[in-house]
Amino acid sequence: MQNMTSFRQKPGVHFSERNVFEAEWFDNVASVLRKFYLYYYPADNTVELFDVKTKKTFLRRSKCEGLEAKDLYIGGVVKIFSRCMKITDFGDSATRSKLASTMQRTCATLKPNVIDKMGEILKYITNHDIHIGNIKMVALTNEEAADFYSHLRGHNELPFILDYMISGPIVALELIGENCIKKWRELIGAETSSVSVESGKTSLRARYGQDSIHNSLHGSDSEEAAEREINFFFSQPKSRRKGPKNTAVYKNCTCCVIKPHAVQARLIGDIINDIQQEGYKISAVQQFYIDPTNAEEFLEVYKGVLPDYNAMVAELQSGPCVAMEITHADESINVLTEFRKLCGPMDPEIARQLRPHTLRAKYGKTKIQNAVHCSDIPEDGLLEVEYFFKILAEE
Repeated sequence: MQNMTSFRQKPGVHFSERNVFEAEWFDNVASVLRKFYLYYYPADNTVELFDVKTKKTFLRRSKCEGLEAKDLYIGGVVKIFSRCMKITDFGDSATRSKLASTMQRTCATLKPNVIDKMGEILKYITNHDIHIGNIKMVALTNEEAADFYSHLRGHNELPFILDYMISGPIVALELIGENCIKKWRELIGAETSSVSVESGKTSLRARYGQDSIHNSLHGSDSEEAAEREINFFFSQPKSRRKGPKNTAVYKNCTCCVIKPHAVQARLIGDIINDIQQEGYKISAVQQFYIDPTNAEEFLEVYKGVLPDYNAMVAELQSGPCVAMEITHADESINVLTEFRKLCGPMDPEIARQLRPHTLRAKYGKTKIQNAVHCSDIPEDGLLEVEYFFKILAEE
């Protein structure tokens, strides 16, 4: 444990002030779900873990690199010394009273007719101070769509809604922010887009929707609905439920991974928008937490080749990353080769000098935190997509 006197304390925050959360970690080796109290001290960004079962301290108060207050929200996953801890609830009434409204979760969906506008919609979300806590592109079966809209059973428009929802991929989002349920529903507007247009509102449904069926976006209408809908789409460690199937096609594709530092900086929308603006199609997208073993395995091709291999592995496992399968409508295009050009040189400083409009030039910080990983070797494009969407997605 580090010496407490070495931690830099934030002014105006008492050293002993803490927020308490219930957390859980699935131990794959023992196949056991372990429960903890996670104590977070905002004065110096330190954490402490208390094992609920053994009633003993599991981790003494320690500095955890990269962890910030905004990363701690119900349903979120934080990496503490290589262990992915899921925050399941507030740990005491004081923390609940202080943080409940500022960390409210809701479920949003981008429906089939706006998938090609995903990037600009995600930018709109983050520009309104809403955090994207999770993301996954899925293809619903008729049964899954009926389950999701079970509250509309008997409604005259339900068959048309179901047809719309299974007509193509949708993007599910877990959004977090202050009074997020109300705020998101205000941003998307009335269910019938014409109402928003006629009233002069500039809501997302007014901009992208067509009618009450093809209204482009969805938002939970209550905390209970948000909980149910988030659990419907995203993996749940307790039940080992994976949620609806991803949409990877595994054909004429390459892999792009938005690195943890860029996810933390809320650049998902900017990067995806740039990719779509260049004519590429994002045929699958999902957020992942990579453990040390998988990070080493995924980047193994660079071992002994690049001197920064260990640092690259450390970055990939430092927090959530967003993996994408990239394709193109023009099948004659070599997607891997052309997409590498859009990403730019690995060193952002060189990229800014030689190719200032590339992703790494615009969003990269260092050779390690260079915003995105892309497949470099021709045969690796498909293999890397399969690694995320066939292997990791099923773990």
